[in-house]
Amino acid sequence: MSVLRWSDGLPLRPKRVLVAGAVASGKSTLARLLAAHWELPYAELDALYHGPQWQPRPTFRDDIVALAAQDEWVTGWQYTIARPLLAVRADLLVFLDLPKWLATARVVRRTLRRVVRRTELWNGLREPPLRTILSDPDHIIRWAIRTHHEHAPRVQALAEQRPDLPIIWLSSRREVQAWTRSLAATPPGTLDGEA
Repeated sequence: MSVLRWSDGLPLRPKRVLVAGAVASGKSTLARLLAAHWELPYAELDALYHGPQWQPRPTFRDDIVALAAQDEWVTGWQYTIARPLLAVRADLLVFLDLPKWLATARVVRRTLRRVVRRTELWNGLREPPLRTILSDPDHIIRWAIRTHHEHAPRVQALAEQRPDLPIIWLSSRREVQAWTRSLAATPPGTLDGEA
C-alpha cells in the first residue's frame, strides 16, 4: 500500500489526479488548485452528474468514460458509478480525511450561504429551501453527516486494490496547508526535491 503523508515526496509528476473526501472537505477547491499547479484540466463531477430537478444526467456514465480515457485530468472521486472508472486510470489520489465536525460546519456554512445568495450551482440548480432539511433524508447537510464515515474505508480498499497508486492522506487543515505550501515551492514540471 503506497499511502503517503503530506511530507513525503511524490514518486512521479501526476497526470490523472483524484481528490477524495467527505462533503465539504474541500475536494473541489483542492482539485482546482492541483489542476492549476500541474497545468492539468479540471473536471467538475457535480456538473456532469446533476440534471434538472437534481436527477442524474443520462449521459453521466458516458461522460465519465470519456473523461477517464483522457491523458490528463484532475477531478473529485465521488459517485458510485464513477469511482471505479476513474480509479483504474488515476496515477495519484489525494484523500482529505478531515474531522467530521469540520466537514459538518463547512457544509452548514456553505449551504446557508448558497441558499441566502440563491447561488446557481450546476445546470441551473440551486440549493432547496432550508426547511427541506426536515423533510428530505438526502438533504445535503443530512447526507454529509450520514456518509462521513464511508470515505476512509473506501480509500483503504482502493489502496489494497491498487498498491501502485500513490495516495496522499491528509488528516487535518494543517496538513492540507503544509502539503499545498510544499507544492507551491516545487516547480510544476518537477517532483518534490528536484530543482
